[in-house]
Amino acid sequence: MTAQTPPTTPFRDPRLPFAKRIDDLLSRLTLDEKTGFLHQFTPAVERLGIAAFRTGQEALHGVAWMGPATVFPQAVGLGATWNTDLVRRVGEAVSKETRAMRARDERVGLNVWSPTVNLLRHPLWGRNEEGYSEDPKLTSAIATAYTQGLRGDHPTYWRTAPVLKHWLAHNNETDRATASSSVRPRVLHEYDLRAFRETVEAGATAGVMPAYNLVNGRPNHVSPYLREHLRTWTDEELLVCSDAGAPTNLVDSEHYFDTHEEATAAAVLAGVDSFTDHGTDSSQIVARVQGALDRGLLTEADLDTAVRRQLSVRFRLGEFDPRYDPYADTSDFDTPAHRALAQEAAEQAIVLLKNDGVLPLAQDTRIAVVGLLADECKLDWYSGTLIHRSTPLEGLYERFGAERVEFAEGVDRVLLKTREGTFLHVPEAQDATDEVRGAEGALDPALLAGRTDLPPLTAAAVGTELALVDWGEGVLTLRAPDGRYLSVAEDGHVRASADQPGGWIVQETFRLEPHENGHLLRHVGTGRHVSVGADGVKVAAGNPEIADAPEIFTLITVERGEDAVRRVTSEADVVLVVAGNDPHINGRETEDRTTLRLPAQQERLLRAARAANPNTVLALTSAYPYALDTADLPAVLWTAHGGQAAGTALARVLAGDVSPAGRLPQTWYADDADLPGLLDYDVIGSRQTYLYFEGTPLFPFGHGLSYATFSYGGLSSRVEGETLHVSFTITNTGDVTADEVAQLYTRAVDPVVPRPRRELLAHRRVTLAPGAETELAFEVPLRSLEFWDLAQGRWRLEPGPYELLAGASSEDVRLRTTVLLDGEPSAPRPVLERGLDGADFDDQSGVEIVDRTKTAGDAVTAAEGRTGELVYRACDFGAGATRVTVSVAGEGVVELALNGGPTLATLTSDASDSGPYAYTTLGAGFVAGFVAEGVHDVHLRLRGPLRLAHVGFSG
Repeated sequence: MTAQTPPTTPFRDPRLPFAKRIDDLLSRLTLDEKTGFLHQFTPAVERLGIAAFRTGQEALHGVAWMGPATVFPQAVGLGATWNTDLVRRVGEAVSKETRAMRARDERVGLNVWSPTVNLLRHPLWGRNEEGYSEDPKLTSAIATAYTQGLRGDHPTYWRTAPVLKHWLAHNNETDRATASSSVRPRVLHEYDLRAFRETVEAGATAGVMPAYNLVNGRPNHVSPYLREHLRTWTDEELLVCSDAGAPTNLVDSEHYFDTHEEATAAAVLAGVDSFTDHGTDSSQIVARVQGALDRGLLTEADLDTAVRRQLSVRFRLGEFDPRYDPYADTSDFDTPAHRALAQEAAEQAIVLLKNDGVLPLAQDTRIAVVGLLADECKLDWYSGTLIHRSTPLEGLYERFGAERVEFAEGVDRVLLKTREGTFLHVPEAQDATDEVRGAEGALDPALLAGRTDLPPLTAAAVGTELALVDWGEGVLTLRAPDGRYLSVAEDGHVRASADQPGGWIVQETFRLEPHENGHLLRHVGTGRHVSVGADGVKVAAGNPEIADAPEIFTLITVERGEDAVRRVTSEADVVLVVAGNDPHINGRETEDRTTLRLPAQQERLLRAARAANPNTVLALTSAYPYALDTADLPAVLWTAHGGQAAGTALARVLAGDVSPAGRLPQTWYADDADLPGLLDYDVIGSRQTYLYFEGTPLFPFGHGLSYATFSYGGLSSRVEGETLHVSFTITNTGDVTADEVAQLYTRAVDPVVPRPRRELLAHRRVTLAPGAETELAFEVPLRSLEFWDLAQGRWRLEPGPYELLAGASSEDVRLRTTVLLDGEPSAPRPVLERGLDGADFDDQSGVEIVDRTKTAGDAVTAAEGRTGELVYRACDFGAGATRVTVSVAGEGVVELALNGGPTLATLTSDASDSGPYAYTTLGAGFVAGFVAEGVHDVHLRLRGPLRLAHVGFSG
């Protein structure tokens, strides 16, 4: 194509702006073709030469679900690096591998559904591993870096197009498709929206994915926040992709709409542009869109809006300009640079929680390494397939020499005896097809998962000794001596046929249930008991009339894990206990944790190691925090599952080749009692996260130790225009080169409303040689210190003193100073002019926020229809008010008082049959002609299931 030979159609002309090209292409598409574009799997338009397209490619910490790829640390581990440059480079590597894999396999998509920006508000959330931090500032900094790497640095074309997950206030797997997060305005703006906003405003985000849950009683997939907030943050066309199956949930599980046509239309009008539903089958979504068009619920112009956003992404990805796409020939895949980056990221993610001097280890140290994760390199649901792997044991062998390392897994070894006196027997792998073994005859676990041609377990005179691992809450895995996990396939037989537990429904977990004089073995995935028959071991059939009798097993312990630990630890110089979780068990997508405690089996192993050798180091490898007693442990480390280089990285940190500098991205609480309810999203009212928590954490947000020491000095600050300039110096006063993560926090000294105890403003990770000093300078926009003023319904900078805190964690403050800021003075609520929106409360108890209508607005109601209390502070009644009106729907009572005094007005609604959105206005005068003058706190009591939308006052 040349300037002299223009393309035959404008949408193919790279000289034109994307907007004009999209206009042209839209004008050429038929209504049916536009309708087809609304499904995740967009068909080709052959008459225009347009290829098929699909939204969605998982790439949370490497390309996932598409085969071998470089696997980086889990997202929470990337958050623990506090290193935006590193994370940007990880995103760049992931996007290059996405492009390289796309060149080989067209199923690999360039619209990547990453990163997860949900804040790690609650550490029991099953998907904790997917987020970066509990803090919105750190989350947005890391997410922005990752999206910038994914996007690439070309001014026009994108290497991949990242979509942020999961909009909005999504921190529970329990009832995740039906639960509603009650999010008051201050929490909405200051917490949940903030992480998304700052990432979108940075300019490398192609869109968002709504979450399964509801917010304030309204499903996220029909949220007005998409229009009212998200799309106001950028001039780019943002693509909103539904989560899988969520469009159907609007009717089938949430019952928010009566028909799928209504639900689909509402989602499109709210801003959903691509429907991820029914897998590759687009027919049902297409039929629903067509039905909505036929009923007049949608117009072709509505479809144009959605299709335009999709095409905007496709044009930015260079699809229509292959000759000009700078990334078209990207072939970087599993390169030495990517392997080195995976190791660097794993090293930087390691957090040294405690060290009484036992670390780093000398080269001649004799090490006993124990624990069920000591020789594991665990993957999670969003991991790619490992090309390389390094377990802690392998890393220690490599770094210290195999002759100096002793190993005991420390799990119970058991036999399962049947009522007939036989034992469960695992046939050897060679009993199956030859493909199970690799070129050198070694077992190839990757070829085992899901196989049904392997022989099932049998009952035999001589049993197979199984490794029994209790992952907590009675959930077990059973593993054959050659490493194969017992698993149940679709035919119901139990085989040793999995390299690891995994899958959407894990088929490798069991429970032992006491029964008579033995145990029943229940398979968790199917919920059925294991039976033993002539055709092998299987789970009992679902039909009671033909069900095989469950087997009653006698559990014979051949060796207890604690005994194995004692055998290898007593003569060692140091014991390393590697504990933690399996990312597919007891805390994962679809399943929240129930406790912060380590599983009992791992606690017993840790106690046994400590009793045998006081020099016991605990290395926690987990997707989330734990609560544990570290008082008698000389050293404790934590890392998320660190990807392909996890073992090498841990060994290098233990040896002192690398000084640890990871920092906790979330609070580690000391006890379950410190946690709010899983569904309590009011971080302010419930004093959640380091921002508000008033207890003593086990380890605070931002905590992490080093093999070096650092001194801080010279803190100074000044305000110029709308920017706060802060600087201080850091000096490495230790004797090794090390990284330090300098953290700058602020605190409003005398706020008019509850503000964070301290709040992260900025951070920087720097490398310093012994004796080296550096000055760090930060430019902080003053808007970073604003709060959401309920009286004004907008952001406001409160005037007065603000403390600036510089240090090594949120609690390890080394320097502090106070800066006096000008701002806008507070003003009471002008209730005579504006009244009070029900959800704009300052305090509440027993109240939840619900949807005012299905399309917009909030209301409040007493939780479970009982009694709730609301407080609205500093309400200005001017010269006086004698009457109150309320806009309510449903049946119940509203009682009003001022300043906690007696009830001044009672308003009763009996409209119980009119529906939750049929609002009526009720009025009443204050008792005995009372006149409210001046400024007061308004107290409301709600009784019954009514919804309160608004309160008004008049003279």
